[in-house]
Amino acid sequence: MSGYDYDLLEDFDDIDDENRSNGSGEDEWQQDVIDFVIAWVDGNDPQWQDEKKKYDLRPSKGSAEVRFRDWNNLRYWFRGVERFAPWVRKIHFVTWGHLPKWLDTSNPKLHIVNHLDYIPERYLPTFNSHTIELNFNRIEDLSEHFVYFNDDMFLTDEVSEEDFFYEGAPCDVYGLNCLYFAEDSIAHINGSNVAEINKHFPSSKKVIGANRGRWYSFKNGFKNNFKTLMLSRWEWFPGFHYDHLPTSFNKSTFDEVWSKCGKTLDRTCRCRFRSDLNVNQWLMKYWQLCKGIAVPRKEIGHCYHLKDEDIRPMCDDIIRQRYKVVCVNDTAMTTDFDIKCKMLRKSFHHILPDKSSFEK
Repeated sequence: MSGYDYDLLEDFDDIDDENRSNGSGEDEWQQDVIDFVIAWVDGNDPQWQDEKKKYDLRPSKGSAEVRFRDWNNLRYWFRGVERFAPWVRKIHFVTWGHLPKWLDTSNPKLHIVNHLDYIPERYLPTFNSHTIELNFNRIEDLSEHFVYFNDDMFLTDEVSEEDFFYEGAPCDVYGLNCLYFAEDSIAHINGSNVAEINKHFPSSKKVIGANRGRWYSFKNGFKNNFKTLMLSRWEWFPGFHYDHLPTSFNKSTFDEVWSKCGKTLDRTCRCRFRSDLNVNQWLMKYWQLCKGIAVPRKEIGHCYHLKDEDIRPMCDDIIRQRYKVVCVNDTAMTTDFDIKCKMLRKSFHHILPDKSSFEK
């Protein structure tokens, strides 16, 4: 093929020093203060179900049961954090109002955050995960550097602060990709994210050229670098690499995106349930990439989209601690739900059998 600079692929190993610089110009640096944020919903709560029914007049895939059902494995999230990330400053536990009966809310590292505490009243009540996520910067006492976990993302081996932030910069994987549109794909929402990015960053060539060492770091992986090379011939962004894993954020990024894209975020937050026209927190993720704020990082986890054929390999990988982080993504193709729940809990219990200080 002509028209591509394949020499770029030969330079990956030579640019790591550039990638590890935060560009701040500071001679001294102290370890980041890092918080975790996790959003949780108990889909079995009858009060929550009653309130949801008041507004769910025309049920859609955005209000489907699969988005809210509880796998009853949350205690292993807390056990994983305590064992594998004891350095975390605070956990902000975001909830509609219900709490697990076993949760010890007196733990000094735990901050219970009700939707009413931080989401503007005009958006409440909400059953839209995007609204819950897009307003995280309004959480009281949230540190500038935080990692966002869905409640299906678990630590299964030791992680360090540098897995998420390096010298004040969030760690992420740089890469371009094409969006895959299908009936149950999140590509429609992701397309809204990319449309907003193209509005504010109209030249992908300039964006990539300004931080070439980060977009073509060997840490992104050969496949991501190759895709970026192939897709960077166009002026606009066709899409970004994304994985369903915890994301490192600067709180100030949320502030900036709200200031630049306020109308777009407001339209999403006014939807009580998810819509294909929404944007989500990946907009902030891509914003950090386009601004060159993030530093490249190798993948530290794996997402399992649960189907019958992958439940046993996933459980085996958890027991063997193959990855530092796993995401157990529920799907409509997850049959025999109760059996799958027990299999998954047994796998987590194998590596995390002891109660954490977050449990009564």
